[in-house]
Amino acid sequence: MFKRLACTSLVFGMLATAPPALASGCSPRDHLVDRLQSSYAERLTAGGLQASQPVSTVIEFWASATTGTFTVLVSHPNGLSCVVASGTGFFQVTDDPEPQGTPS
Repeated sequence: MFKRLACTSLVFGMLATAPPALASGCSPRDHLVDRLQSSYAERLTAGGLQASQPVSTVIEFWASATTGTFTVLVSHPNGLSCVVASGTGFFQVTDDPEPQGTPS
């Protein structure tokens, strides 16, 4: 019984002191943007405002057609940005104009 209690306490204690999973992917926005531009040749491709309570954030999509990489950032009003997703194989979808037919 004592072994189970000690083991359970140890596991929960380690979980309580572990850093959050996303904390390692957060830093000042300027630093992240500099790294995305210099290391991956990414540029801001799309973005939007995520209105939520208590603080609204900006979702940013950075990508590079040259390297094929992309990164999704969540930027907070305090200047902190967090990497939410990143990967390779970036592609862009464009709408083709409707072909002009012969009027009848």
